[in-house]
Amino acid sequence: MSFTNYLEDKVLNHVFGGNEYTRPSLYVGLYVKGPGETGGGSEVSGFNYARQSTTMSVAGSAPTEATNDADITFPAAAGPFGRVTHAGVFDALAGGNLLSWATLTDPSDFSAEQSHDIQTSDIFKIEAGNLKIRLD
Repeated sequence: MSFTNYLEDKVLNHVFGGNEYTRPSLYVGLYVKGPGETGGGSEVSGFNYARQSTTMSVAGSAPTEATNDADITFPAAAGPFGRVTHAGVFDALAGGNLLSWATLTDPSDFSAEQSHDIQTSDIFKIEAGNLKIRLD
């Protein structure tokens, strides 16, 4: 996952003597068009969609990696979401700031892109440990 400019600024200020950054609550959102370092993209909306809260654990070194502690399960779609291509981590349930984002990939290797066409009644789930944020 890539960090947004917003989060990069917060980390640099916190680590190198600027303003301290308080760890926020985390929420995962889905995109049909991926965001970039300044945000943007097209987040899913409507049809019973809502960002889902998550907690993460950090482990390892070179690289250090944060992963989701539990499954992240979105409610059954009340209508078609479309082709979901990216996930993002936010600091608010609605609005707020996008902190990081990534293209959805095959969890067996995390390198092959794997979008999902979410139709009515589909439930999208990111299994525990499959949302990975790595700095190297």
